[in-house]
This record gives sequence, structure tokens and C-alpha cells, in this order.
Amino acid sequence: MENRNGLCVDVRVAPATGYAERDEALEMLRRLRRRGYAPKTLAGDKGYCLGDFPQKVLDLGIKPHLAVPDNAPARSPARRFVRNKGHKVSQVIRKRVEEIFGWGKSVGGLRRTKLKGRRRTWDGSYLIMAAYNLTRMIRLLRPATA
Repeated sequence: MENRNGLCVDVRVAPATGYAERDEALEMLRRLRRRGYAPKTLAGDKGYCLGDFPQKVLDLGIKPHLAVPDNAPARSPARRFVRNKGHKVSQVIRKRVEEIFGWGKSVGGLRRTKLKGRRRTWDGSYLIMAAYNLTRMIRLLRPATA
């Protein structure tokens, strides 16, 4: 999700392995780079603070604004950015990504896909997220009424 306007930038579908979210997040960051985007920060919940994910994000030149669990190692790279003002803002805004998935499930049909296979499900989710972005852009372009 892009923080300024709440648009969906990328979506991936992967089998649940326990590591899939973190692995796919890194792949999405690499794909964004190839497309010419240069994200400066990455917000995430406590699940992203585990393992070597924060270090891999730093290696890509991106500041990890991750929620740090109490039992996280003291030397975790994610702890470096916790006191940063931008970290607090990222943690508030990151909850908006749940709105995107909520819309996709309730309106777009992501709750129970009718497609078989990972590739088809991924393609379908791309269409659903494109529809979400269109509805979001309409709201963003609508003039503010007094």
C-alpha cells in the first residue's frame, strides 16, 4: 500500500508456509524497484520483525518501520527506527492496508475465490485490487464539499 493516498501498489498470492508473507514482501519490494519506484520506508506488524527480514529490508536501502514485539532481540535492526517520528506515523497509517483487504473480501469476492490455481487466483486478485484503486481514486478526485 502506498501511504499517502491508500492505494494498493502490489499484491501477491502464495501458499501459507509461515515465511510466505515476509518472502513475498521482499519480492514485492524488488519488483517495485524494477518498475522504477524507490520506497524509503516499509511499515509492518510484529510478524515482520522476526528472523532476518529487517536486515534484508535494510540491505535494500529501505528503513523498516516495524512493530517490535517485547521479546525481539535487543540487536534487532528494527529497533533502530522505533524512536523515529516517521515510525510512529507509519504504524498509524499501516492499519489502512486492512481496509484494502476488507474491501476485497466484502465487495471484491476475495473471501472465497472461484478460481482454481495460484496463478489464476493471483490474476483475479490483481483485478480486484485494480477495481479498489479505481474506487479509491474517484473518492480522492472528488472535490471537497464545505
